[in-house]
Amino acid sequence: MAIDDKTRTELEAAAFRRLVDHLRERTDVQNIDLMNLAGFCRNCLSNWLKDAADAQGVSLSKDESREAVYGMPYETWKSKYQGTATPEQIEAMKKVHPHGH
Repeated sequence: MAIDDKTRTELEAAAFRRLVDHLRERTDVQNIDLMNLAGFCRNCLSNWLKDAADAQGVSLSKDESREAVYGMPYETWKSKYQGTATPEQIEAMKKVHPHGH
């Protein structure tokens, strides 16, 4: 199916918003688990959003891009939902991302 660029962009934006909504609802899923299983996390998504803004010359700070993804200030999300990584999670992260995240 051929779709025009405007429609493709609208569909991609809708999918992005749905992904962000899903991640906001799934506060039980830790970022380290996302990294270990999918190779990206909420922080990655917020960084990609900031990169896109920078490429378009749109002013968006790191804090603003994180709030756009988390739905609240990052520090608030961390204090409410982020648990302490287990040794097993950290070891898995080292295997998946040996040069760090």
